Amino acid sequence: MQGNKEFLVEVFMLSLLHHPNLVSLIGYCADGDQRLLVYEYMPLGCLEDHLLDLHPDQAVLDWPKRMKIALHAARGLEYLHEKANPPVIYRDLKSSNILLDKEFNGKLSDFGLAKVGPVGDNSHVSSRIMGTYGYCAPEYQRTGHLSVKSDVYSFGVVLLELITGKRAVDPMRKGHEQLLVAWAEPLFRDHNRIFELLDPHLKGNIPKKSFRQVAAIASMCLEEDPEVRPLMTDVVNALNHLSEGLQSGSDDSPVEPRSENENHDNGVSAEERQKAVAEAIEWGANSRNHNE
Repeated sequence: MQGNKEFLVEVFMLSLLHHPNLVSLIGYCADGDQRLLVYEYMPLGCLEDHLLDLHPDQAVLDWPKRMKIALHAARGLEYLHEKANPPVIYRDLKSSNILLDKEFNGKLSDFGLAKVGPVGDNSHVSSRIMGTYGYCAPEYQRTGHLSVKSDVYSFGVVLLELITGKRAVDPMRKGHEQLLVAWAEPLFRDHNRIFELLDPHLKGNIPKKSFRQVAAIASMCLEEDPEVRPLMTDVVNALNHLSEGLQSGSDDSPVEPRSENENHDNGVSAEERQKAVAEAIEWGANSRNHNE
């Protein structure tokens, strides 16, 4: 049973919002203190079920499927931010809220915390701090100021989970590195250590260029300053191009396991990460124009 307010918000939102990457609401029931929502059937469950704490006999989610799911989640957010009128801030993006159909198409679910706005010249809306620890944007946690860039940060965390196969919060990691973002931060900055981010189950099966571009996109989404984070439209363009590259097999050599003794002294600046994202966005735009 959901709280009554969250129940009403979800019914309202999913009655108005329709997109291939948002779960469809089939019906609902409110009887006494009982609240029931009926969604379309998503046979593969949620992303978390296929990415984290896998059973020994469970198949590993391969890189193309991970990028497909990331693209679908990004398209869902892009619709909420750019196409919905007024815009909607999702506020609770996490791997357990991305549902999968039998073809591994991803759809956003659970809109109980979604919030309308901002509109006009406003850059944010003020809100009681809610959401899931480990996914919330730092400025939202500090101030309660919520914007579409708060969702972009949460998307960066999910993308980082897809890259690493690690949980957003893991008490088994030490100190502040219990947060996946804090654990990954020094690896983002070091060109020679960037491949340490990669889920070890995927070593040798991912094109280097694709991996670097996706890592750069995640890094930009996770920038401390929300103004520096890309819009979801830019993220969609970049991921769309990268997914097309994977399908065509036009990428370069695969990532290879790295020795622990290799040199780790070459830093990667924020400008370099921005350039990598910009290149992916430009390629995506050029690809669309070429096909039109």
